[in-house]
Amino acid sequence: MPLTKDQRRTKVKKRIRKKFSGTPTRPRLSVFRSNKEIYAQLIDDENNVTLAAATSYKKGFIKGTKTEKAKEVGAQIAAKAKEAGIETVVFDRNGYIYHGRVQALAEGARENGLKF
Repeated sequence: MPLTKDQRRTKVKKRIRKKFSGTPTRPRLSVFRSNKEIYAQLIDDENNVTLAAATSYKKGFIKGTKTEKAKEVGAQIAAKAKEAGIETVVFDRNGYIYHGRVQALAEGARENGLKF
C-alpha cells in the first residue's frame, strides 16, 4: 500500500532529525507550512526551548502571495535571531521539499544575515 503525503513527510522528517539537533549556540530553524500560512521557530533541542518564532498568521501582516509572505517570515526570524545573539543555525525543512515557500523562507533568512 502506498504512503500518503503526511506519512511520507513524517518518514523523511524522522530521517532528517536523526542527523542533527539544535544547540543553544546553533539552534535548529524549523519550518512548518500549512495551506495558508507559514511558521518558523528557532529551537534549542538540548534544553527543549523555543528561542524565537515568526509567523505569517498575524493581524496586519503584509499582503501578497504565499511565497512573498514566506520570504518576509524568513526576514523576521533572522531579525529575532540577531536580537538573541544567534548568527548560525541548522535548517530543518521538516520533511518538506526545499522548493517554493520553504526555499523563499530560507532565502529571506539568509539575505538578512542568518547563516546555514
